[in-house]
Amino acid sequence: MAHILLAEDDKSMCGFLSAALERAGHRVSVTNDGLEALEALNGIEAFDLLLADIVMPGMDGIELAQRAVQIRPGLKVMFITGFAAMTMESGNPALKNTRVLSKPFHLNYLVEQVETLLS
Repeated sequence: MAHILLAEDDKSMCGFLSAALERAGHRVSVTNDGLEALEALNGIEAFDLLLADIVMPGMDGIELAQRAVQIRPGLKVMFITGFAAMTMESGNPALKNTRVLSKPFHLNYLVEQVETLLS
């Protein structure tokens, strides 16, 4: 399956999300903020999907996604947030092929959306 980079500053949310995605057969690398995720993207590991919260310390998810698609063209991006309107108003053409999941959502729905985006 896919290798997913998860950028989420809420540790309990990270646990729920990574467990659900791993149960679905995906490999998940967890980072706790945008800067840590950017460091991972600059590393040698390949990722199929960036799953990022929008509101995080250090670097928000939108800026992270903008940098991520420059570093890794073709990387798919999905946001998880309580502030979906912020994403929709970003107007960045590099992020036109992203998905947004508004919190709260069911973990099964997350897995379905990830698999749809990756297919």
